Amino acid sequence: MKKITTLILLASGFFCYAQQKITFNYDSAGNQILRELCLSGCSQSAKQVEEVKEIAALTEDDLLKFSSEDVISYYPNPVKEELYIKWELQEGNYITSIQIFSLTGQLLRSYSPNLNNTSQNIPFQEYPRGVYAVMLYYKNGDQKSIKIIKQ
Repeated sequence: MKKITTLILLASGFFCYAQQKITFNYDSAGNQILRELCLSGCSQSAKQVEEVKEIAALTEDDLLKFSSEDVISYYPNPVKEELYIKWELQEGNYITSIQIFSLTGQLLRSYSPNLNNTSQNIPFQEYPRGVYAVMLYYKNGDQKSIKIIKQ
């Protein structure tokens, strides 16, 4: 019995020493920019974080899309103050309503853009940090949702 106990203690000490460590680095917006796996003898020296691009004016490259052929784009995610959503009108199928939902499903705000509008600014200052769903409803009954993180 003593041999088994000694063996278990020795093995647990060995496995505790051999644990792997993963380190992450983030930019100022909270986006993960580096993931590093350290197997043994890792130094704690931090690597230099790349400079974050300051945006003077919003460009098409800054907008996030569901896919390359999609007609809806949005910026930024995660959002701090205001979310900018832009869409293209296709074959008379326009957005009739935009609704903001909390993670619990509670409707927080609803917008009804004009027929000719192709963008909407949504203020997020009043909402606490968390995850929100932005639902876009179309004239033909289609709908799309965007998961937005509020910092």
